Amino acid sequence: MRLAFISDIHANIQALTATAQFLETQVVDQVVVVGDLVGYGANPGPVIDFVQQRGYLVCLGSSDLRVALPLGDRARRHGVAEQVIGWTRDILLPAQLDYLRSLPVGGRLKTPDGRIRFFHGTPHDPEQKLDLADSEEKLQVLAAQFPAQLIVSAGTHIPYLRRVGEVTFLDPGSVGLSLNHEPGADVAVVDCLPGASSQVTLHKVPYDVASAAFDVLAWELPPQIAQVLKTGHG
Repeated sequence: MRLAFISDIHANIQALTATAQFLETQVVDQVVVVGDLVGYGANPGPVIDFVQQRGYLVCLGSSDLRVALPLGDRARRHGVAEQVIGWTRDILLPAQLDYLRSLPVGGRLKTPDGRIRFFHGTPHDPEQKLDLADSEEKLQVLAAQFPAQLIVSAGTHIPYLRRVGEVTFLDPGSVGLSLNHEPGADVAVVDCLPGASSQVTLHKVPYDVASAAFDVLAWELPPQIAQVLKTGHG
């Protein structure tokens, strides 16, 4: 069984379509999106439509939550992200907002290698961050609470892979706004084989960064976003 984990697409349809084309060459059984379809980028509607049409398995991300459910102190936040959150909410169709509201906080998969758990931030809150570089003791506590052979979390925009005991921890990075100092879309391909540990391969997929950056500027979104797309760091 071969799976692909992607995350943090952030309304970057150019990166998503290039990623989908790459994954066709990898012959994966299922694509899992670990949150954040929207936010930052200029094409939130096309991204939502794309993942639905392709039948990708998607969970809720922090930006998805803030667009779909503008509650509490979120309305009082400021900065680049918040500027785009409001614009995104205004431009999406009601059915697309309903789709974001329907997304689960996380999910699980049963594979020949064992169980996989995935969520955007922490198991119960996509707005929190799980530090996969934390102490082994803390990650062991998490693994005991959510038994799985592979635990996938996202939101850092930087690919990360670590094994603690019998559990593999994975952050697939970001398709649409990678921050590992190399422009392109981050993708994790996972091979699940009976009686063996999951084999994780991290990929960087090139896409038309100039087109994605142009869309950001054409919609008069913060120019810092276009710069991050071009450089791979904020």
